[in-house]
Amino acid sequence: MQFHILSFEGPDSYARAGGIASRITGLSQSLAEAGFETHLWFVGDPYLPGHENRDKLWLHRWCQWISRYHPGGVYDGEEGKRSDYATSLPPFLLHEVLLPHLQQGEHAVILAEEWHTVDAVLHLDGLLRHAGVRQQVSMLWNANNIFSFERIAWERLAAVAMITTVSRYMKQLLCQQWSVQSLVLPNGLEADALIPPSRKAVAAFHRRTQQRTVISKVARWDPDKRWMLAVDIVGRMKQYNWHPLFIARGGVEAHEADVLRAAAQAGLRITERTLPTPGAYGLLQALEGAADTDVMLLRSPLDADSRRLLLHASAAVLANSGHEPFGLVGLETMAVGGVACTGYSGEDYVIPGRNALVLETNDPHEFVSLFNDLRTNPRLERAIRHAGRVTARQYAWSQIVQRLLLPRLRVLAMPA
Repeated sequence: MQFHILSFEGPDSYARAGGIASRITGLSQSLAEAGFETHLWFVGDPYLPGHENRDKLWLHRWCQWISRYHPGGVYDGEEGKRSDYATSLPPFLLHEVLLPHLQQGEHAVILAEEWHTVDAVLHLDGLLRHAGVRQQVSMLWNANNIFSFERIAWERLAAVAMITTVSRYMKQLLCQQWSVQSLVLPNGLEADALIPPSRKAVAAFHRRTQQRTVISKVARWDPDKRWMLAVDIVGRMKQYNWHPLFIARGGVEAHEADVLRAAAQAGLRITERTLPTPGAYGLLQALEGAADTDVMLLRSPLDADSRRLLLHASAAVLANSGHEPFGLVGLETMAVGGVACTGYSGEDYVIPGRNALVLETNDPHEFVSLFNDLRTNPRLERAIRHAGRVTARQYAWSQIVQRLLLPRLRVLAMPA
């Protein structure tokens, strides 16, 4: 069976903009490691090879001629890229890769992600029917969020592809607001996401933060991410003399100015830092001299090592979105033995009070009360950290592929 993943985001730095890139990278790598010929078609770095083979995984970087004029990343010039992707990719995919495989009597699976690929899926479906090989191809389209849902021709899409989504929360939104039926195919974790930081690095983290109560948050600057509640929480912790240090890593969105203004009005002292070098050591260097700040704003991207250290060593990670289709940061926190504090929408993996803390209101006292139980009960904290690790292992991409994706495909392949 041959797999083809269609996505704007992918493993290149140019193509990484959020959780979709992590999903695509982990899914494609896991399918290849399971022995399947896997092709990833994405809007990649314009200066890397257009087609690259990595054992069972083939990378196909599309729209490169457009991306050279748009250095800002995968969504820079997205309308032109979306049109080119939908027009030029399906014919190439069909004639150069699919047909030679299908003409041998084999089967193929198309896994498409997000609204940008809808027109490409519809175009490919028409080409497959015209070539007389449509019955040999299973097509799935996945919704990671509700962005641009009003632009999707839902009846046409549902007629050609099985629609999946990342959580029961998203499944309900699709059903209630767009009358679309779907299957849940959750996000997963790459193997290195389950590797905790070294004890030496964690000890160094605590030395540099001088045993302060470190609360962290890694998210886009978006009101849905509840940054304002995070500011209120840190302000309340300061009032209680818990000596909080709020380490924040956001994106490029305009809401950042509102959040920083609110923090300043709350009397919180703000410092901006960059990581002088990548990795855990770079994060440790950025933490030097943090005694006179309440909010440390990280301006550098967090690579895998620095991210794992921050998520594990923090007293709690605020992944408390109001609208969260899945909540990958919360799961990543649990994977390294951290204390995740999530919202209550798409985080299907959470059991409140057992493997994470869950916030259901906009009242900062809710967090303060839940977190105080951990501060005064080390055994409970250790239990939550351990239970989070156990849960996260069930969300490794290898587990998702074997337990959920392949059984779904076997059902789709059964004759009506």
